Amino acid sequence: MLHDVRRATVVGLAREGGDLARFLVTQGVDVLVTDVRTADDLAEPLAGLAGLPIRYALGGHPLEPALDADVLFVSPGVPPEIPLLVEARRRGVPISSATRLFFERCPAPIIGITGSSGKTTTTTLVGRILEAAGLQVIIGGNIGVPMLGRLPEIVGLDWVVLELSSFQLEALDQSPRIAAITNITPNHLDRHPSMRAYASAKANILRHQRRDDWAILNRDDAASRNLDTSARRLEFSLVEAGSPRTEGAFLEQDRLVLRRAGRTQMICPAGELRLRGRHNVANVLAACAVASAVGVTAASMREAVTEFTGVAHRLERVGTVGGASYYNDSIATAPERSMAALAAFAGEPLILLAGGRDKHLPMDEWGRTISAGARELIVFGEAAPLVERAARDGGLPAERVHRAESVREAVRLATDLVRPGDVVLLSPGGTSYDQYRNFEERGADFAAAVRALAAQLGHGTEDALRLVDTAPANTRKEVIGGR
Repeated sequence: MLHDVRRATVVGLAREGGDLARFLVTQGVDVLVTDVRTADDLAEPLAGLAGLPIRYALGGHPLEPALDADVLFVSPGVPPEIPLLVEARRRGVPISSATRLFFERCPAPIIGITGSSGKTTTTTLVGRILEAAGLQVIIGGNIGVPMLGRLPEIVGLDWVVLELSSFQLEALDQSPRIAAITNITPNHLDRHPSMRAYASAKANILRHQRRDDWAILNRDDAASRNLDTSARRLEFSLVEAGSPRTEGAFLEQDRLVLRRAGRTQMICPAGELRLRGRHNVANVLAACAVASAVGVTAASMREAVTEFTGVAHRLERVGTVGGASYYNDSIATAPERSMAALAAFAGEPLILLAGGRDKHLPMDEWGRTISAGARELIVFGEAAPLVERAARDGGLPAERVHRAESVREAVRLATDLVRPGDVVLLSPGGTSYDQYRNFEERGADFAAAVRALAAQLGHGTEDALRLVDTAPANTRKEVIGGR
């Protein structure tokens, strides 16, 4: 694409936008970056680009000089209906993305994983399984690791494993060699105009596959199971393995099994998994189905999945204080994810911390689940009144609902309610953007509040406080494996 591009505009300076701008400069392209945020708001990403010959138009998306370009690269999450992009389409200015450019330039075969929930856990676990099989892989994409700047690292690797969001997929004109969809349920309806548009963006991961590619689909989720694909199919399921000819990874009588070429092999008993929650069993099955498409053995799968303890901010146990366990599930940015977290602690006394910014998703079922599964509810952030209303409509008595202004205040309120043996769970059901830059920052703030609580109460090591690394994914090592 870049051989005839002299000028490019990058629309949106987030992680991916910064990586893209830096890459374009190395290719000799004259780069303009535009963002609705001001220079003060963008101090950190701008510092990362300091010294590079990049022009900026900040505080808005001006038509000029932004449209004086050979191509516009749009960052994930920038709505396609903003005036700049509407006018670009009217004038015939090409619109692309960093993800599309990476697919064009990547020298290794790509595994792509998407879904409304579970995609980060599945993506990370696929990498661990391939590593256990002795393959060299690199993990990135929506998981927090922009990829264009890492192209030199990819030469000679066996696979690139990418987590792909609906935003990254909606304009993609290529598909991965192996594509997996964990599920498709209502999400991001604050950005996509309809559920149909959201599902279509997810389905784009399959749209350009060839007959010798692989599609891994969730048999338990009709929205993904019924998608059309030209590729070979593998399925995964918690409840139903289909006919004997259905191939993939399945849960059969509390055992994870792999069925290929008419042969069924046990991966491991479900009780050997260290991840909490039935939804995580589905994520493990999805990862095993993906690894099976690569050709990995059940033995390598078992080695990886029985050692895997999860990803930061996803039902992550951050400490035990005063006999109560504190869990960080900041990734739960939709009601459905919070419901899955509550199900993982079914039957345990639980205090739920929920709120953030609303994504315009239904909360009725979540409210009933909160009423059934939480002894106390502490709400915070912009969506606090909505979550409280849903929980009370679902049957939770008013005296069991408590208001906090922030996550830290919610942790302080929990100390007045907690009893030994309780679970204190941050599983917000909303985004973090009302108070934080991302869900990682929110989860780290929760962990810091738990740490402060332990210090205040004088517990620490005497109370077996265990605080884990809560750094965002892009600060962790993501090149794994070796032969």
